Amino acid sequence: MKWACVCALSTPTLALAQSTVTLTGVIDAGVTYVSNQHGAAGALFDSGIYVPNMLSLKGTEDLGGGNKALFELTSQFDMGNGATIPGSGDIFSRTALVGLSSDRFGTLTLGNQYDFMFDTLTLGVFDGAFLFGGIYDFRQGPFAALGIPDNPTGSFDFDRMAGGTRVSNSVKYRSPEIEGFTFGALYGFGGVPGAFSVDSTTSFGLSYVNGPLGLGAAYVEVKYPQLDNGHAGIRNFGFGAHYKFEKIIAMLLYTNTANTASGAQINVYKASAMWNMTGPWSIGVDYTFMGGNAVLTDNHAQQITGAIQYHFSKHTLAYVEAIYQHASGDTDATQAWINIVPQAAAAGANSSQTLVRIGLSTSF
Repeated sequence: MKWACVCALSTPTLALAQSTVTLTGVIDAGVTYVSNQHGAAGALFDSGIYVPNMLSLKGTEDLGGGNKALFELTSQFDMGNGATIPGSGDIFSRTALVGLSSDRFGTLTLGNQYDFMFDTLTLGVFDGAFLFGGIYDFRQGPFAALGIPDNPTGSFDFDRMAGGTRVSNSVKYRSPEIEGFTFGALYGFGGVPGAFSVDSTTSFGLSYVNGPLGLGAAYVEVKYPQLDNGHAGIRNFGFGAHYKFEKIIAMLLYTNTANTASGAQINVYKASAMWNMTGPWSIGVDYTFMGGNAVLTDNHAQQITGAIQYHFSKHTLAYVEAIYQHASGDTDATQAWINIVPQAAAAGANSSQTLVRIGLSTSF
């Protein structure tokens, strides 16, 4: 197949080649009330919650015969101060890739890009957080002891479905649709001489769409130098399903996250629904159960999210969102911890956390 693809791309079509470059972006900002932020209620301005604030430069060149060259450069930023995320000067930290696509053979890309937990399960619409909950509705919970290296809390976006972490130095293949099926694979190079798999990343995805029914499955394992000298890491897999009725989409999701060095594991079960009402209104609601094993002192959390959206246009909406999380476990110090919200307080503090947010989002 590789040689067939090379031959197809080598066909002389320069005279017919057409190039397009587009600049797109999404912007979100609002005010959030949190019931216990460092032990006290508070309100804050925050941005990039419903969607990340991003600017993306994308380009394609038509090579003829259903083949294209492509590139993508995406920057994330903070609306509050204009700084790039995750740090100053990280201009294309979200995505930076180049590749070739073929209607017949699929797409091959190289660079800094998403693994298939995000590409298959999130973009495949198996999680209400993607449609209405935003980054607050993805996972964190009372699981800091999971110990993900280079992670701001040890458990931020632990099942990688928020796309908060990409895979650098990676090669990714995604197939064309075949009788409703799409599959893909990714490999991120660790770059350790003589040890091909050390510090590497491996990911796979499979999806199926048949009319209103969608199914998806994904796997990723990231090996970190801090865990067993790069031989162990954080492994995730998950399954999702959705069904699209006339005005309602219903979603089910399961993910499993494990630290292969310590044995810590978290199971997530989630049910979501979104109702696109007549006119500009839509309503979304979901329930999430997160359960850790004995290594995580059997900590678990239940979270309920609800959101109302008003669509001014195809690209601009205002929304109100509310989230409640309750956590418990084998110790009295188990704390609720909604994703990216500052921790409730010191040990022994509240086992519940609530937030309410009003925001505005637009895209171009």
